[in-house]
Amino acid sequence: MKLNQLKDNPGARQTRILVGRGIGSGKGKTAGRGVKGQKARTGVAIKGFEGGQSPLLRRMPKRGFNNFEHATHYAVVTLGILQSAIDGKKFKGDKIDAKSLREAGLIDARHDGVKLVGSTGLKSKATIVVTKATKGAIEAVEKAGGKVEVLPAKVNKLLKPKKAAKK
Repeated sequence: MKLNQLKDNPGARQTRILVGRGIGSGKGKTAGRGVKGQKARTGVAIKGFEGGQSPLLRRMPKRGFNNFEHATHYAVVTLGILQSAIDGKKFKGDKIDAKSLREAGLIDARHDGVKLVGSTGLKSKATIVVTKATKGAIEAVEKAGGKVEVLPAKVNKLLKPKKAAKK
């Protein structure tokens, strides 16, 4: 077989209908758009419009409110990243908490707490103090001979120290 003998399967390509090429073509004059009005113009997308009837999305009841100002945002630390930081001797003691993670450059102060994730990757024995931890992460740390202490979010204020009260 040669490149100049290659052919598409029958029906694989359809020829595009040329619109607006005279009324004798069958798709001339209005080009299949009907007559006048908003939809006959270009660049119109009336998503959710139901002909003047109140749209379904607006008819549905709304419940609840998500206040993102008071949401807790956790800094996620994986066991693999933690092991590479331990190998690079970025921690001073045996205990790894939010403060030491911040000093090592693994997390920043924008977060409310630390979440430990992962199920493999840790080989070193260490005591890790976090706000949240997955079951797999806790099991992996204990398997390596370490320990995970999970503190409540309100107690773990090492990342965001309280501002001084205004006088």
